[in-house]
Amino acid sequence: MKVVISAGGTAGHINPALAIIEKIKKEEPNSEFLYIGTTNRMEKDIIPSKNIPYIGLEMSGLKRKLTFDNIKTIKKFFNAIKICKKEIKKFNPDIVIGAGGYVTAPVIYAAKKCGYKTLVHEQNSILGLSNKMLLKYTDILCTSFEDMKVDKVKYVYTGNPCLESSKDKKPYNKTDFGLSKTKKLVLIVMGSQGSLSVNNIIKNALNKFDSTKYEVCIITGKSYYEDYKKLKKSKNVFIFPYIDDLVRLIKVSDLVVTRAGATTMCEIISTKTPAIFIPSPYVTENHQSKNAMTLVNKNASMIIEEKDLNEDTLVTSINNLMNDSNKLNSMKKELNKIEDKKSTTLIYEEIKKLIK
Repeated sequence: MKVVISAGGTAGHINPALAIIEKIKKEEPNSEFLYIGTTNRMEKDIIPSKNIPYIGLEMSGLKRKLTFDNIKTIKKFFNAIKICKKEIKKFNPDIVIGAGGYVTAPVIYAAKKCGYKTLVHEQNSILGLSNKMLLKYTDILCTSFEDMKVDKVKYVYTGNPCLESSKDKKPYNKTDFGLSKTKKLVLIVMGSQGSLSVNNIIKNALNKFDSTKYEVCIITGKSYYEDYKKLKKSKNVFIFPYIDDLVRLIKVSDLVVTRAGATTMCEIISTKTPAIFIPSPYVTENHQSKNAMTLVNKNASMIIEEKDLNEDTLVTSINNLMNDSNKLNSMKKELNKIEDKKSTTLIYEEIKKLIK
């Protein structure tokens, strides 16, 4: 099989794309891939490091207010379409896949205009802006959430590709991070890059966590790690800038305090780990809050909106849960009721149907 795949900007888009690639490689080892991303986002380093042929497009997202920058963005978009048409025709794929981020817009549009089959995956509980624009150029839309309904396109509920790949990951040994083998663990992480607003609150809570009942592992994001070095903290608090393959640490955690991005949601569902979600209020259509509510409504997690967050609400919520084993066990029980979709398998099957 020959596949063009595009995703960019965040791990929430790139990781599902990589999971799809790995599934296709497993089923059809002689498959060829061309990955189209941006010239300035994280995929430009991640994808070539995995020896996947890569083309970078100079792209930027539309601003949500009137600005001359949007004129430049539109010019880049049309230039990207020209490049995509040329490169896609040259590669001549069986299918073109979009896994999120604004870079997918010119790729899917160009592919459809050139007569190629297209499949798009949406990780969140509502359609992103690019995927909304691409509906009329999409042969099939794969969704991560069962209750997502979409007009004007054939869609199928597959779950998130990261779900299946997460289950195969080996748990970390807690002692590798200086953590106790026996104490319960609370993991606090605000996405792969961290959050300035939440980090400012966490810094005021470093010596307020119950040091007798559990340990706390805080992942700050590389940009914010230096801010923590001189701060006083309880002996049960451990701080890291970044941990690779985070799902392996989630597997040995008793509670996760986190954003509600697509990949994180997938990892919580896959590992059946209770969570307190602090959705980012800075995302399109408040989609992280909507993501989180799919589990909150099932009594499988809790939510604290960022506007209600301070060090007292954070510490009290964590202490209350960690001292209530019945509540934690109830959350795990509800998480275990959620079906584990074989997501990459389902997406692969949809691809095979399309290219027939």
